[in-house]
Amino acid sequence: MAESTIHLRPEFFAANERVLVESGPFTASVFRYASGVAALRLGNSLGELVTLPFQGQQIWSAHFGGRNLTMRSMFDEPQATTDYLKTYGGFLIHCGFTAMGVPTASDSHPLHGELPNAAYQTAWLVLGEDENGPYIGLGGRYRHTVAFSYNYTAEPLVKLYADSSLIHVSLVCRNLKQTPMEYMYLAHANFRPVDNSRLLYSAEVSPQTVRVRRSIPSHVKPNPVYMDFLNALGENPALHHQLTPGLAFDPEIVFGIDYLADGEGWAHTLQLHPDGSADYIRHRPEQLPVGVRWICRTPDQDAAGINLPATAEPEGYTAEKAKGYVKELAGGGEWRCDYVMGALRVDEAAQVAEQIGRIVG
Repeated sequence: MAESTIHLRPEFFAANERVLVESGPFTASVFRYASGVAALRLGNSLGELVTLPFQGQQIWSAHFGGRNLTMRSMFDEPQATTDYLKTYGGFLIHCGFTAMGVPTASDSHPLHGELPNAAYQTAWLVLGEDENGPYIGLGGRYRHTVAFSYNYTAEPLVKLYADSSLIHVSLVCRNLKQTPMEYMYLAHANFRPVDNSRLLYSAEVSPQTVRVRRSIPSHVKPNPVYMDFLNALGENPALHHQLTPGLAFDPEIVFGIDYLADGEGWAHTLQLHPDGSADYIRHRPEQLPVGVRWICRTPDQDAAGINLPATAEPEGYTAEKAKGYVKELAGGGEWRCDYVMGALRVDEAAQVAEQIGRIVG
């Protein structure tokens, strides 16, 4: 179906926010944070996204139903840097693509690779209609070229539909070299935890299929209570399913999860709130075969990465290569992934919970 494209330029973005597009239930406005980072606000009748067109094409924040879905972080606004930890707090961060995860002593890649804060050479706003209805969205292209090593493009697309609080995301990466390239990817989706919520997801729950990470990254400083909780989760991962205040998610807990898909190829994850509404993400395991769960609940940061769909676990290139998780993209080849995330009403959440029950039996 027909799609209209508005090509974005850095000079469109100034300190004073201004409306760029109004179309039916949709609005798009542009502004620039005090830090200098350009931002595009996309809105529909239910809420809004703030995206960063030229810095990683991150979704910096998401608000729906009067609620901020985004993790609580130490940053009031994004910072103009490529250093992952110096501007960390977005709702969705693309991680990879030449490597991903926490580098070990034998790795040379930056934390979570080059994509999180990549400087996109081009970005565009789209308006159109497809099988899901009318939408507004953000797309862009980042080209990563290193002589003798890498030459690829990454093209993410975020779509927001009318009367929906779900965000549809896709990413297409193309290897421009004539020879193969290795790749890794993780969708770092960071919801805000809701106390006493339950985690429901389409996976069998056992120490083998919901694997707690035992290695401790250098930026994490554990204490004895944390280590006891880690050991208990190693034996019974279901202990973390109820987000009870006081559980030792300080500084963080990470799982690798083997998801099961429904008949249409989707795997599902819910943070089911006490009132019956939910936060939600679904992905295709055939594209992103590893589910990563990251929960961090500290006085300064509060995040429920209920599922970070990925091609590998986040232990860095060397460790994931040894596990056989590092993928290869043929010369001239293309890789794509799709996932959907956002908020669900009570009735929608109940339907997904039933669907998860049918998948896991």
